[in-house]
Amino acid sequence: MNSNLDAQLIAERLESLKAGIIAGLSVCFAFAIASLLNTFVLAKYFQTLACLQNDLDWHLWVSGAVATFTGLLFGVTYRYIIRSDENPQLKAGGVLAFGLVRGLTQIELGWNSNSTIWPFLVLAGESVLWFALAAIALNVAIQLRWVKPFSSF
Repeated sequence: MNSNLDAQLIAERLESLKAGIIAGLSVCFAFAIASLLNTFVLAKYFQTLACLQNDLDWHLWVSGAVATFTGLLFGVTYRYIIRSDENPQLKAGGVLAFGLVRGLTQIELGWNSNSTIWPFLVLAGESVLWFALAAIALNVAIQLRWVKPFSSF
């Protein structure tokens, strides 16, 4: 292969990795805030949302790791989705694609359980919010030139 093309591929992969790390950290931070909000506000003051209360156990750590990993995947994918376009529908579509896939799965889980669906609707809304925050973080990183937008060769 051409060494110039190899260098471009490596540079693009590094930019994608940076985008993934930024989005993963953003989703991890959003997960932590949402978990605290669920435990200390929603579960405490709304009886139907009591099951949202989290204990500091391995379930919470696994959920956080999964959220962080999905954030990393979102960041890599989002960079390729938006490229250097300024299309707001494309950006919103990327966020909704990830957020709704995660959120609708949670709603389906709640629908199939014997409990009320309200906690699962809250979790679905949180999922969309997580990816929206990650998209904002990535857009800021691109504007600050920490991450370069994907450019077609």
